Amino acid sequence: MIDLSGKVFVVTGGNGGIGLGMAEGIVMAGGSVVIWGRNETKNVDAVARLEELGGQATALVCDVSDEQQVIETTRRSVEAYGRLDGLFANAGRGSTGTPFLELPLEEWRTVMATNLDGVFLSLREAAKVLVEQGEGGSLVAVSSTSAIHGAAGNEAYGTAKTALNGLVRALAVGLARYQIRVNSLLPGWTITDLASGGYQSDVFREATVKRTPVRRWADPTEFREVGAFLADPTQTYHTGQEVCVDGGYTVF
Repeated sequence: MIDLSGKVFVVTGGNGGIGLGMAEGIVMAGGSVVIWGRNETKNVDAVARLEELGGQATALVCDVSDEQQVIETTRRSVEAYGRLDGLFANAGRGSTGTPFLELPLEEWRTVMATNLDGVFLSLREAAKVLVEQGEGGSLVAVSSTSAIHGAAGNEAYGTAKTALNGLVRALAVGLARYQIRVNSLLPGWTITDLASGGYQSDVFREATVKRTPVRRWADPTEFREVGAFLADPTQTYHTGQEVCVDGGYTVF
């Protein structure tokens, strides 16, 4: 039984998909959520969804690739509830699909700006707040199984997600003295807007399902429990880990 009463967590990219699933898990365990997202309409809908589940939620428009926006939105997030207990750096974007031999540096950097730089900025600003509060907390970077298997055609995406795991390990060591836990989440194939192209392709979907022992893609709601678990302040000895939730995809 996870009790997050009185706890407040930011979920970047929390207005849909896996981010919203984790936000749902947090509010269902009694916590409050501040969603960061670029799409204001989706933000409003996500807050309504969380409130339907009986939780408290706020949404702020933020592009995590913009340093000043991250700094300002962190400040506003703390003001909204008076404290912060953790942040889930979930906001991300897919690769463009451009073949590697033709991939322009600009496209590479566009993916990195959100998927790597944005996570760095979000975790850095949240860590400053947690250190200042002096009560510990939880930081989570959402990586991907693309950090384990070869992500051909998605080189920028896979590289960014692999780098996140290294960042998490370094932060877990460096922030442990402040009782701040840092872990990464590696989701498998999940039905989200980001992965909709692959899911709608019969050939691709069938190929990935055959390789997944549970023989299906995940629904975002299946990340509710892992979201609450990673936020759980009683997990004081759990840090620096890669939590893989993929239906067995990476071990088969």
